[in-house]
Amino acid sequence: MPLPGHGTRMVARMSDAPGPGTASITPWLSVLRGAEAVEFYQAAFGAEELHRHANEEGEIVSQLAFAGTAFWLADDPGCSPETLGAGSVRMIVEVDDPDALFARAVAAGAVVVAEMYEGHGWRIGRVCDPFGHHWEFGRQLH
Repeated sequence: MPLPGHGTRMVARMSDAPGPGTASITPWLSVLRGAEAVEFYQAAFGAEELHRHANEEGEIVSQLAFAGTAFWLADDPGCSPETLGAGSVRMIVEVDDPDALFARAVAAGAVVVAEMYEGHGWRIGRVCDPFGHHWEFGRQLH
């Protein structure tokens, strides 16, 4: 659903097994230092690593999950926001207590982009992780 006043940004709800006529979107993050990224997401979000594949150079592909949702990351220097100088996607994570997840991410090393605030029917805030990806933590107020 679009957030009022925020263009066409969408919140995708993921499910384990989409039914007929449905789909799910699972983010795949390109990073430098994949193993460090896994450690950060474990500390920042309480993520659990579900799958990891490493090549001979130590580059990884990893699937992580937290709060009922999953995402992938991979060592992919050519597409990493750190390499490109910016990212083009934000993750919006809807949780019951966005303030707690926001604080946990900041304590783990994320940089505050927008403090937690209430507006447009949401309690929401945004951080940038050490790998250049932006995360918004929020919940609808109504």
